[in-house]
Amino acid sequence: MERTPTGTAAPSGPTGPPTTPLPGTRGLLDGVPRQRAAAGFGGRGPSAPRPAGPAPDRPRPWHLLPTPAGTPFTFFYALVLAVTSYVAAHADPALVRVLHENSSTDVSHLLRAPVPVLVASALWVVGGIASPFALGFLVVLTALERRVGGVRTAGVFLLGHVLATLATEVPVGLAVLVGHLPDSSLHRLDYGISFGVAAGVGALAGLLAPWPGRLLLAASGGMLLKDLLALTDPLSNWGHLIALGIGVATWPWVRRPGSGPRERQGAVVPGARATRGWHD
Repeated sequence: MERTPTGTAAPSGPTGPPTTPLPGTRGLLDGVPRQRAAAGFGGRGPSAPRPAGPAPDRPRPWHLLPTPAGTPFTFFYALVLAVTSYVAAHADPALVRVLHENSSTDVSHLLRAPVPVLVASALWVVGGIASPFALGFLVVLTALERRVGGVRTAGVFLLGHVLATLATEVPVGLAVLVGHLPDSSLHRLDYGISFGVAAGVGALAGLLAPWPGRLLLAASGGMLLKDLLALTDPLSNWGHLIALGIGVATWPWVRRPGSGPRERQGAVVPGARATRGWHD
């Protein structure tokens, strides 16, 4: 019996150059399927790394409404307006009339207690919670606050509310003083959030992309001009146009970097002029 010498057995087939493994196949077993995906070779396996960078930030439908964390100013202000609207709808009409009169920003109240009456006037919605002003408040101020934060949104609202009120009531007081209007004009009923909402529309138009911003500004200005030409309430109609212009005048302020809640994180919102972020 012949013994086979110790060492590597000679190949039984035809001789040829040594083969080398294909790239990326070292350590795989022959005849076992789906090893590449499990080991992370080729396609996207369990261990395949994800691309670096933040995920795209797309607006979501529920961002149209305020939330306690994302838009605290608009959210809690809306709760106050909901309470006062409920009181106006269900309380005794005589009591509601007294409350509205004491909250009126007419010349008489502005001369006696300007700050309290300006605050009280902004606690009511003309027409109640179903009013177009209430809907405009929710949509416009939510969109504005998600872009520039609560402090600047409150600033825009207060500027529109206060300055437009003074711009309409001071001429009335002067006209009464020189005898062009009767003394009863000093006690006109004037309250609500409409001046602040109009200022918010003007400010928001400057934060949108060019065409949406221009359309919003043109549509809002056109409706306010139509109301003014109808002469139903010229003093309030002039106040709305003035408040819209005040909102436009705040563009350099609201566009200033560092105003949005996510700007420090570098988030980008599609359709915004600058880096404005949606915030939960």
